[in-house]
Amino acid sequence: MNRIFAVLTVSFLLIEGVSFAQQDPQLTQFMNNRLIYNPGYAGTSEAICANILYRQQWVNFPGAPKTGLLSFDMPLGILPIGIGLNVMSDQIGFDKSLFARLAVSYKKTNFMRTPGTLGVGIDVGILQKSFDAKWITPDGSGVYDGSIPAYTSGTVSIANPNLNKLSYDLGFGVYYSIANKMYVGLSSTHLTAQDLKSSEKIKFSVARHYYLIGGYTFNLNSPVHSITPNIKVKSDASSTQLDVNVTYSYNRVFWVGLTYRLQDAIAPMLGYKFTKGKFNGLKAGYSYDLTLSKIKGYSAGSHEITLGYCFIQKRKVKITTHENGRFL
Repeated sequence: MNRIFAVLTVSFLLIEGVSFAQQDPQLTQFMNNRLIYNPGYAGTSEAICANILYRQQWVNFPGAPKTGLLSFDMPLGILPIGIGLNVMSDQIGFDKSLFARLAVSYKKTNFMRTPGTLGVGIDVGILQKSFDAKWITPDGSGVYDGSIPAYTSGTVSIANPNLNKLSYDLGFGVYYSIANKMYVGLSSTHLTAQDLKSSEKIKFSVARHYYLIGGYTFNLNSPVHSITPNIKVKSDASSTQLDVNVTYSYNRVFWVGLTYRLQDAIAPMLGYKFTKGKFNGLKAGYSYDLTLSKIKGYSAGSHEITLGYCFIQKRKVKITTHENGRFL
């Protein structure tokens, strides 16, 4: 099993020392976590929102990907500005990534005399990549696997190369939405596409990513019942991934859906939003990926859980009074 994992891992290695092609983590419930893809989304919902997500991919597979996400966004009062924050940790085998990005968007309501809001945003933050000397033998046996590249310089041979680098990260996005009706966004992450190098001449190549996300809600006879097709296209200019989703919602409180990821997985999902009591504004979602690719014989699927909480700011209405001495 360790050798299978090694072969799958090395399939995306390019050697100059050791070089990696970056891929952003895969999320199934992308429609509920739009800020991570597009900084233009920040503040466009006119609510203060926080979300957390955890994804365990390829259950029972050694070194399988694990992703954690925390996001927050809000409008800045009466200003046409929205802000947001994304912090995401991702690990696959020996490879660990940490993203932390602050998003700022400019919002234009009633854009071009439509009922929608346009958000144009940027995000700025850090990207940390690391892998360590214990990545070759996950079973702890200490046996070197010759199928995994090593770094050699003269008479010095390092079978288990190290990398731990911190760099800046930039992104840009344009996002348009009509509340409870539709949304569409176009964005790019890792605009600088830099190379991260260690002192041992191990290079990690960060690839620029491009995203297209969108959805449209159709009411079925009444707003109580609705169906929303959603789509996400992710590309790093060398490979492209397509997610297609259809979600049914009852009264915007309970939803069930199904996502198909081309040549990879099919994922049923469900969720619930609390509208009464002390949990008012809390929503929870769960999805389970059924693996369709060649790895299905070794994986028990993927679990993804998301929790979110939103509340709308109540703006205080200033009441102005005056007296007129001509009236008693």
